[in-house]
Amino acid sequence: MKKIIECADAEGFDALLGERVTLLCVNYFYTGTLLGVNDDCVLLGEPSIIYETGAWSEKAWKDAQRLPADRLYVRREMVESYGVLK
Repeated sequence: MKKIIECADAEGFDALLGERVTLLCVNYFYTGTLLGVNDDCVLLGEPSIIYETGAWSEKAWKDAQRLPADRLYVRREMVESYGVLK
């Protein structure tokens, strides 16, 4: 697993280590701090599941619920798109 140290010329998940990201997955949407990434999964800190987005122009999700875990692993193959959404 890669951990945050320092990254230069990184792309994809590697470039977003340490950022609060949103993962749009096959079944659910998740948000949290991207703590780690490897070939199989990504690791989110302070993870939430997004049940309802609301308007995409809004700054906050309409219904995002904090999961009862400090860390959540999400399989990369389930992620359809991702990024830092503002």
